Amino acid sequence: MAERLARAYLEDCLGATAAQIHVLSAGTQAVVGSGMHPHSALVLKGFGAQPGDFRAQQLTEAHAAPADLTLTMTRGHRRQVLALAPRALARTFTLREAAALLDLVPTDVQTRGETLPERARNLVAAMGAARSRRPAADDDDVLDPIGHPVEVHEEVGEMVAEALVPLLGRIADLR
Repeated sequence: MAERLARAYLEDCLGATAAQIHVLSAGTQAVVGSGMHPHSALVLKGFGAQPGDFRAQQLTEAHAAPADLTLTMTRGHRRQVLALAPRALARTFTLREAAALLDLVPTDVQTRGETLPERARNLVAAMGAARSRRPAADDDDVLDPIGHPVEVHEEVGEMVAEALVPLLGRIADLR
């Protein structure tokens, strides 16, 4: 849900420039090749995004190690990412942690760079530097809605959008 919401939001904000930002979803316990859960797809459509041809894939070191930013849904997922790519610590956050850290990064922080991706990497570095000023919290985790009724998928969708949209907005503002 987060990946497709991110793509739709970036395309709306950035148009063709959105292609400069690669968004990928991979699971720590993915049912490889499966489509999006119907309840999640319904919630996603409510946000104006489409599941499209989504197919689950398993997270690998090849995904985690080179990523400029990795967002996970839980602290456990973050630990699994870091087990694959320990050097990615400064660029790996739970989604809700990233949103909270963004509040600690002034909007006028220096995000130099020739391109949008370079400036976005500098914003991520500033978020990583802010991490020492914010303790991890139990509410950093987003519940996995699979196996729950559609109402839980809706709550999760709201939680994801609430954290993701401001982060993507800050990135979009860097253009």
